Amino acid sequence: MISKDHSNLSIAKQSELLKLHRSGLYYKPKGESELNLELMRLMDEHYADHYFKGAKRMHTWLTMDKGYKVNQKRIDRLYYRVMGLSAIMPGKHTSRRNKAHKVYPYLLRNLKVYRPNQVWATDITYIPMRKGFMYLVAIIDLHSRYVLNWSVSNTMDAQWCKETLEVAMTKHGKPEIVNTDQGSQFTSEVFTHLVLSNDIKLSMDGKGRAIDNVFIERLWRSVKYESIYLNPPDSGIDLYEQLNGYFDYYNNRRRHQGIDNQIPFKRYLKQQQKAA
Repeated sequence: MISKDHSNLSIAKQSELLKLHRSGLYYKPKGESELNLELMRLMDEHYADHYFKGAKRMHTWLTMDKGYKVNQKRIDRLYYRVMGLSAIMPGKHTSRRNKAHKVYPYLLRNLKVYRPNQVWATDITYIPMRKGFMYLVAIIDLHSRYVLNWSVSNTMDAQWCKETLEVAMTKHGKPEIVNTDQGSQFTSEVFTHLVLSNDIKLSMDGKGRAIDNVFIERLWRSVKYESIYLNPPDSGIDLYEQLNGYFDYYNNRRRHQGIDNQIPFKRYLKQQQKAA
């Protein structure tokens, strides 16, 4: 799929067209033990239905309910540092933010979202593979639930998030508000400058409140339960192909109860045409 000898397209351009960050082209299983990968897969599935559990309660579940003999320090590292998870209830470690970065207020409380491109939300999630794992970032239009852009990578870095948002803006125009969590990728100068320099308001979830970004959390649950968990990918290219097919289905054929059983792309396009 990717050709290093392509006469017209560079590796970077091919990666962009495939929504595959360059790091994903050279995918190698992360340096985690088989036990750690097993624990991460279990926590990821459990978290989808138990947002309120932080690393301490996840450790209790793994040791007392699942029978694993692992210490809290191991679970803390996997849960917060590697997987980037947080519980919806505030606690000591509920967000991997950089304290040197400015945090912006949450702007969506009591806000009525009534049209496309009013509010976009973005987030990163851990994706389990048959061997190892990668990360997925996506941008969703809250009014229509339309996935505007997405990308996969080996690493969670600010430049990757910025580039994914840039492509979405190029294709779909600018939103009034971009909502994120307080992760260091989104509080970084690289990301915040792109948002603010385009006269877009930046909104951030309250610390430890994954529920503030509930629509994209529901997207992650759909992606994983309807695709990834059923058929864990083997490679970065495998993951791209699987997600490309799933998001085509999600955007263009899957009806969503939260928007009166409408289809995201049709709802997004219909409202855009009305505005024009």
